[in-house]
Amino acid sequence: MSLTDVFEATRSAVAEDPYHAGAVFDAHCAVVAGTDTRVRVRVRGHEQTADECVARGGADAGPNPVEYALASLGSCQVLTYQFWAARLGIRLSSVSVEVTGELDRRGFFGLTEHTRPGFTGITVRVRLDGPEARERYELLRQEVDRHSPVLDLFRAETPVGTELR
Repeated sequence: MSLTDVFEATRSAVAEDPYHAGAVFDAHCAVVAGTDTRVRVRVRGHEQTADECVARGGADAGPNPVEYALASLGSCQVLTYQFWAARLGIRLSSVSVEVTGELDRRGFFGLTEHTRPGFTGITVRVRLDGPEARERYELLRQEVDRHSPVLDLFRAETPVGTELR
């Protein structure tokens, strides 16, 4: 199914019943027995490992959670560029995204009272190749910035509730 077909099917389903606009995603995470920092991450039928590097007490068995957050943003950007290019009829030969995040570790370690534990800044570098004029790619960038779900997570405050079970 093409990306345009996915859009049309979704548009039709939502027009028929707005209930079809909703989606729920799940991730299940648990510490790996016998380790302090290794985490098994399961999403649908996929399994990944999150871990800290050796310098931060881990075994470097996988990216750490903030690196996964950056990877999530970058991969969402690539997919959103592909989708909106198809939707707008903008030809692309390739899309690549590099994401860099900066954070102050004093927040995570509680070394200061007023330092955020999260990113203090993120830079997203997008490279688009193809036959279109730069203005068309700028239009595409604007649409991607408006519609990227993970970019929205980073830009807007999202209500999050935690429950201890």
